[in-house]
Amino acid sequence: MQDYEQSILEQYNLEVNSTRKTRGAILCDAKQGVFLLKEVQMSESRLSALCKLYEHLKEQGYDHVDSIILNKEDEYISRTEDGSRYIVKRWFSGRECDVRRTADILEAAGNLAKLHGVMRREMSGDVAVAEPLRQLYLRHDRELKKVRKFIRDQTPKGEFEYAFLKCFDQMYQWADAAKAMLETSGYEALYEKSMEEYCVTHGEYNYHNVLMQTEGMHSQIEATTNFDKFKRDIQVEDLYYFLRKVMEKHGWKERLGDNMLNAYSAIRPLTGAEIEYMKLRLVYPEKFWKTASAYYHTNKAWISSKSIEKLKLSIRQTGEKKRFLETVFDFRL
Repeated sequence: MQDYEQSILEQYNLEVNSTRKTRGAILCDAKQGVFLLKEVQMSESRLSALCKLYEHLKEQGYDHVDSIILNKEDEYISRTEDGSRYIVKRWFSGRECDVRRTADILEAAGNLAKLHGVMRREMSGDVAVAEPLRQLYLRHDRELKKVRKFIRDQTPKGEFEYAFLKCFDQMYQWADAAKAMLETSGYEALYEKSMEEYCVTHGEYNYHNVLMQTEGMHSQIEATTNFDKFKRDIQVEDLYYFLRKVMEKHGWKERLGDNMLNAYSAIRPLTGAEIEYMKLRLVYPEKFWKTASAYYHTNKAWISSKSIEKLKLSIRQTGEKKRFLETVFDFRL
């Protein structure tokens, strides 16, 4: 155990037996259970709002979350001598949801529906509100055009730049289609309804943040973690994000995607407006924009092979995504 770990953990009523590094944090095995020590960057007001969300979930009977524990001074944040800020979370012994296992994915989709059922409450403090979709798409479009101009003016060009320019018009067609659909959709009414009903989203619901327990041949949800990016939003934004992440890993397999939607709907039925919203989000070339944005905001002198592969994958999967949208959402470009 390193000195800074010990100095933080001594501020808690925990008897820690051992520690080990994990994804951006320190996993602590204590007499009282498993905990996670993590440096915190968020403001105190934001952390306070997050703790209130955890309390609300517990009150609603959804207790399997990584709630933050109080230190000996009854405070959530503990500090080292150099002023670094840390929190300790309750943690779990389960494994991450395995994106290769259909049963895990469908369990996670159903878990999200249960979570959404209890994530409606008026909240005070530092609670982010989602950017309206029209503003988001216009901002992304501007960024894509900015990247195109930058690449056109750049010499010499490499593999990434040539691939981006070659497919730009084709990919931008999808962006135009999403904006055209948005103008005639019921999005505004759904957004307003979500705001009025104080709907809250997880903000980053993916397989890394869903922990599973396996008993015999069956796996079940042990916990949902990392609510740091929670916000007020249309709740199926979480479902869109999770579905897109899984589909990118599985080549946009129609049957799996449809089963995910059914697993969610079996617990929390999707409305027509929510299905339309899912289609609006899936049509936009999010992966293409994200890869282009990452390229623009990093060092251009050396483009990693991983960045090139991400761009090529987003282009290559366009046909698969097109078939998926045609089959599952009856969308035609």
